[in-house]
Amino acid sequence: MAVIRIDQPDDLRIAGFRDIRERDLTGRQGLFVAEGEVVLNVLMSDRSLCRPVAFLLDSKRVEGLAGLLARAADDTPVYVASQPVLDAIAGFHLHRGILALGEKPPVQSLEACLDRTDPDAVVVAACGIGNHDNMGGVFRNAAAFGAGAVLLDAHCCDPFYRKAIRVSVGAVLRTPMATGLDTLAMVQGLKAAGFEVLALTPGASEPLDRAPRGGRVAIVLGPEGPGLSRAVIERCRPVGIPMSGGFDSLNVSVASGIALHHFTRQA
Repeated sequence: MAVIRIDQPDDLRIAGFRDIRERDLTGRQGLFVAEGEVVLNVLMSDRSLCRPVAFLLDSKRVEGLAGLLARAADDTPVYVASQPVLDAIAGFHLHRGILALGEKPPVQSLEACLDRTDPDAVVVAACGIGNHDNMGGVFRNAAAFGAGAVLLDAHCCDPFYRKAIRVSVGAVLRTPMATGLDTLAMVQGLKAAGFEVLALTPGASEPLDRAPRGGRVAIVLGPEGPGLSRAVIERCRPVGIPMSGGFDSLNVSVASGIALHHFTRQA
């Protein structure tokens, strides 16, 4: 690996890492920033659908990460700097001291994504989820319970936002997905591919625990607060998680975990 010392935060070679928070909001033209050793482990694993294009590390972390970095292509640059220089580059205190610039996987159509799923696959379809913590949680649950894919409509936030990747503990980097989809066309496409499409909504009369398991299942999730639109619910089979104590709903990430467990458990 080529270790390159960076002494000035305005060095053009690390321009992709500069002012991370502001750049996260405006996009990176097919690239993303991964932060921390846990996420780096996923990025460098055989399960990753992404590839690293550069690293930026606290000089004190290089030796301990040598084994991980060795998995990258020989020409992948490893930039190292002192903590003050790192902080000046990132625009905030980078206490983990580990950043990677990665390349997103190729964009997939809904049809291509679903064609790669199993005959009994469970997938997650998200509509209008704009909170990056919730997005990361949904991807983490999808990976933990073996979902075949995560589908995102055009109103969802970017799952490759740095915080979403971190909350997902790297699951975003290894989960098949289709993004930017038309909401109703997504539901119709799932039906056409043989999925039982279930809308998770508090107003459903059918409880989740009575929904039959087996076959292809799509769990449709909406944003907290407004939830799924009536147009979406009417095109799906509504199911709900019964509440007590006067509560009407759960955090969407928690709800996704409960639903995924129901449909993927082995017994």
